[in-house]
Amino acid sequence: VTLRAFPKTDVSQKAADAVALAPSVETVLEIDLHRYLTGFKKLIVPLIRPQTKVSHNATVLNFNTLMNQQSTTLAFLDSTVDRVAAIVSLGASLGSGAQIVFPTPQGYRGEGVFDNFWKLIERHKATFMITVPTALSALMQRKVDADISSLRIAFCGSSPLPLELYRRFEEAVNGGKSQNDVKLSICEGYGLTEATCLVSINPPDGEKRVGSIGIPFPYTDVRIVDIATQLDCDVNNVGEICVASPGVYGGKTYTETAKNADLFYPGENSPFGKSVQYLRTGDLGRLDADGYLWITGRAKDLIIRGGHNIDPAEIEEVLAGHDAVAFAGAIGQPDAHAGEIPCVYVELIDGAKVTEVELLAFAKSAIHERAAHPKYLEIVDELPKTAVGKIFKPDLRKLAIARIFNTALANAYVAAEVRTVSEDKKRGLVAHLVKTGSVDEADVTKILGVYTNPWDWAE
Repeated sequence: VTLRAFPKTDVSQKAADAVALAPSVETVLEIDLHRYLTGFKKLIVPLIRPQTKVSHNATVLNFNTLMNQQSTTLAFLDSTVDRVAAIVSLGASLGSGAQIVFPTPQGYRGEGVFDNFWKLIERHKATFMITVPTALSALMQRKVDADISSLRIAFCGSSPLPLELYRRFEEAVNGGKSQNDVKLSICEGYGLTEATCLVSINPPDGEKRVGSIGIPFPYTDVRIVDIATQLDCDVNNVGEICVASPGVYGGKTYTETAKNADLFYPGENSPFGKSVQYLRTGDLGRLDADGYLWITGRAKDLIIRGGHNIDPAEIEEVLAGHDAVAFAGAIGQPDAHAGEIPCVYVELIDGAKVTEVELLAFAKSAIHERAAHPKYLEIVDELPKTAVGKIFKPDLRKLAIARIFNTALANAYVAAEVRTVSEDKKRGLVAHLVKTGSVDEADVTKILGVYTNPWDWAE
């Protein structure tokens, strides 16, 4: 089910391209937004509608035409028993009678969304918004030009929110309100599709610990499990985040059976009983003494670019196909806007002659997902490897953090630089800085505060 071709959106073309790669798809139902238009737009859209290039054999039908042909009397053969109708965060909105506003068919990515975002809040009297750090960063480049006093909570997820961005957003949206007005509460949270979206949130009306992803929702239990021993970690010790809740569908999370293998831990000490299974999220984190959850890394090595989950193997496999490349290691390097962006380090075959520019062009030409295109590529003499020959990515991340931080400090003419980057059990990878001249610590905080990676002064 998708959109019919419509001006200023490529959803229809992307759907057609996807169907071409999925020969088992037999039918495509298109929804035409033209029926919702009025006035001049209703007249002009048919004239400027883009043409979708179709290379698949599926039958394309009009959703509304078919819907109008159906009986208005609903009759279900299994209506005497309960069945799952929908598992989406949509359920909470339906249950509470809330109105949901989708700015465009492409969400935040639609043209004009950020330029008109605050006016949309005012028009619809929105009280709750769901966002990601990249969207907040884009909004901070626009002045709050509307009455957004109805807004109460901004839920931010998908990737860690930099402290400096948190402060800038809070100041921008609350600066114009009187003391008697209710302040907008910005709440970082955590969730994943496999757990029916939400797992934890910083309390809207309680203590928020910026940088953490809050406390588990009701009826949700979070364990931090040592991957090697499969035992629960002590307070503030890092392990894999594992979740049990009514939203975890134990045993059959994925339709591909192989993906369900080793995906769960048994609930030996669960408050829900031994039969409950805990979903292994693949994220590394810790629980502090007060039960706040903190993410420190990812066991699966996913690169999360502004909410896009990118498998580094996709980048590595493409570059490994180049005649000059011996090994490639892809990671996410710090980015002030997207949280992290794809970065790749390459080791060449002995005697090979190729430039970094040529390899970047090769990668971009072969990687279909634009979000996965590497933004930085560096040829090194030898990639760091483990004893069994596996690329040791923590060392690559350290290189990337030092490079990004040093570039940012140098560009701002701040007299400090990264001496080392080390692994901290509580904080993840930490950059240790030294002063190279007279420096104001507030300047360093302002420059590096846009990144989620922590830093301190070297001893």
